[in-house]
Amino acid sequence: MRKVDLCLSSEGTEVILATSSDEKHPPENIIDGNPETFWTTTGMFPQEFIICFHKRVRIERLVIQSCFVRTLQIEKSTSKEPDSFEQWIERDLVHTEGQLQNEEIMANDGHATYLRFIITSAFDHFASVYSISAEGIAVSNLS
Repeated sequence: MRKVDLCLSSEGTEVILATSSDEKHPPENIIDGNPETFWTTTGMFPQEFIICFHKRVRIERLVIQSCFVRTLQIEKSTSKEPDSFEQWIERDLVHTEGQLQNEEIMANDGHATYLRFIITSAFDHFASVYSISAEGIAVSNLS
């Protein structure tokens, strides 16, 4: 099995929930593979979004490209439905004036069918996520 970016809409991945949406910067932009597009929050924190893989995957490495995100929590679930999330990763990101934050995370125990990303605080009133890349392999289909 070859490793692929599991967080692309072209791989069948979907953003199934986002707590805010701007019509010019919708949550689907996170997984569209276009480095020019992004999802933006609409103020107030926490803000979150859930990614659905539609299969069970094993994630080995995550890369999050964002702007103004201060604290990020990532929860995962291996359920058939988007529930039973467990705390997985929490990071305080560094503010990078004038450039994207590029946070790379080597994942341990990265089995998931859903990932929930929670931006608990930001360096500004708004934050944005340009992309989530999850390197890994599909383990099995949901049945």
